[in-house]
Amino acid sequence: MEINYDAYEVVIGLEIHTQLLTKTKAFSSEPAEYGAMPNTLVSVVSLGHPGTLPRHNKEAVNMAMKVGLACKCDINRYCLYARKNYFYADLPKGYQITQDKTPLCSGGRVNVTLSDGTQKSIELTRIHLEEDSGKSIHDMDLYDSLIDYNRAGTSLIEIVTEPVIRSGEEAGLFVSEIRKLVRYLEVCDGNMEEGSLRCDANISVRKKGSTTFGTKVEVKNMNSISNVRKAIEFETKRQIEAVETGEIIKQETRTYDAVRGITFSMRAKELVNDYRYFPEPDLPPLVISDEWLEGIRSSMPELPEELLYRLVNDYSLSQYDATVLTETKEMAAHYLEVAKHTKNYKAAANYLMGPVKGWLNKNALEWDDLTLTGQRLAGLIDLIDRGVVSNAAAEQNILPEMLNDKSANAMDVAQKLNLIQNSDEDFLLGIVVEALAMYPDKIEEYKSGKKGLLGLFMGEVMKLSKGKADPKIASQLLREKLEAQ
Repeated sequence: MEINYDAYEVVIGLEIHTQLLTKTKAFSSEPAEYGAMPNTLVSVVSLGHPGTLPRHNKEAVNMAMKVGLACKCDINRYCLYARKNYFYADLPKGYQITQDKTPLCSGGRVNVTLSDGTQKSIELTRIHLEEDSGKSIHDMDLYDSLIDYNRAGTSLIEIVTEPVIRSGEEAGLFVSEIRKLVRYLEVCDGNMEEGSLRCDANISVRKKGSTTFGTKVEVKNMNSISNVRKAIEFETKRQIEAVETGEIIKQETRTYDAVRGITFSMRAKELVNDYRYFPEPDLPPLVISDEWLEGIRSSMPELPEELLYRLVNDYSLSQYDATVLTETKEMAAHYLEVAKHTKNYKAAANYLMGPVKGWLNKNALEWDDLTLTGQRLAGLIDLIDRGVVSNAAAEQNILPEMLNDKSANAMDVAQKLNLIQNSDEDFLLGIVVEALAMYPDKIEEYKSGKKGLLGLFMGEVMKLSKGKADPKIASQLLREKLEAQ
C-alpha cells in the first residue's frame, strides 16, 4: 500500500520543564543540587510528612518572571497554587504543588529562524511554577526500582506552547531557543542530559486543510534536541501510517528509544480530571506588586534576539555570523570585548568562530576557560591589518602561542618566531625576478591569457621569502613585472 505522507500535517505542542538554579528547593529549605549521594538532600517538607508546611521561594518567582518577560508574556499579579494529584512512586506527597488556573505567565511567544531563512513566531499558552518529582532508577537492581528523592521539590517552570508547531525542525529550533534563553538569563544550565531541561511533545496528525485535531499522543524522555526532532519525525510517520491502514490511535504516553530510533507505549494518557486539581490550602496567594515586577524588568540582561540584531546593525555582521556568535552568552561576551579594541569586526568574528573555537573544542575547554583577552586578540588583528604579519602566520603560528600563554602578545610572538613581513620593495623585487626566472615558459602562458598562473608565481615568492613577503606588495610587483615582460 502506497502512503501519501504529504497529504497530512503534524500538529505539535511542546511542554518544556526547566529546573531553576535556585539554591534551595521550591517550597522547602534543603539545597537544590545535582549529583549528591541519593536521598541526602531531603527534608520532612519535600518528603511530604504530615503537618509540614510549604513556603514560597522568592528567587524561583524572580527567575520565572525573567523568563516570562523574555518571552513577552503577561505577568499575572495574583496567583493561587494548586495540588495536582497522581500517585507516582517518586512523588512522596502523592500530589504536586503547581499553578493551575492562575499561572504566573500567560501568552507570549518565541521567534525561531527556519532553515530557509524565514522566521516563525511560536505562541505560548503559559509559563507556570511548580515543583519537580524525585527520580526512579530501574537499571541498578534486577527486581526492584530504586528511588532517589533528592530532586523532589526542586523549583521548576513549565513552558507550554500552543499547538502551532508543524515539524520536528520547528520543535528542535524552539527547544534550542528556549535553552539559549534560560542560559542567557542564568536561570537554568539547560543541560538536557542531566535532566535540568526536559521536553515532552504532544503530537497528532490530520489531513491538510482540516481544522479538527487528531488523537493526541505524548512523547516523553527526549534528552537532546536531536532526539526531539527524531522522535517527532518517527511519531509523525507512525501516526500517518496508522490512519492510512485504519488503525485506531490511542491517547497514550510514549517514550523515545534513541538507540532504535522508535517510540513505544508507556501507559494510557491521563486526562485533566484524573489529576483532581484543587487549591493548595497551605500556601498563601502569590501577589506580584508593581515595584517587584519593575525591579525584575530593570534587571533583565540583553537577550539573544536583541544582541543578534545589534551585531547585524551596529557591527555590520551577516545574519549567520551573528547567529553563531550569540549561540552562548559567553561567546557573545568575548566578541563584544574584542570589538571594543578593533574596528575590523568581521576579522574578530572569524577568529572567534574559527581557530579560537576550534582550539577550545580540541582541548575540551569552555569559553569561560579562555585566557586570551579581547585586547590581545585585537592586537593580533591589527598586525594583520597593517601588513606586519600574514594572516596565515597569525593563525597557524602566533595565535596558538597566545592561546597557550596568557601573557604573550602578538608583536612579541611575531618577533620571537621571526614572522614579521618584509615590505621592502627592493628586497621583494629581487625575489619576484628570481621566481619568474624559474618558469620562463609559464610567463608566455600568462601573457597569452592564463592569469591564474599568478598564484603559481606568488607561491614561489612566498617560498623564497620563507613566508615573510608582504603579499599585497609582492602581488603588485609580480603583475607589474609580468606585464612588462
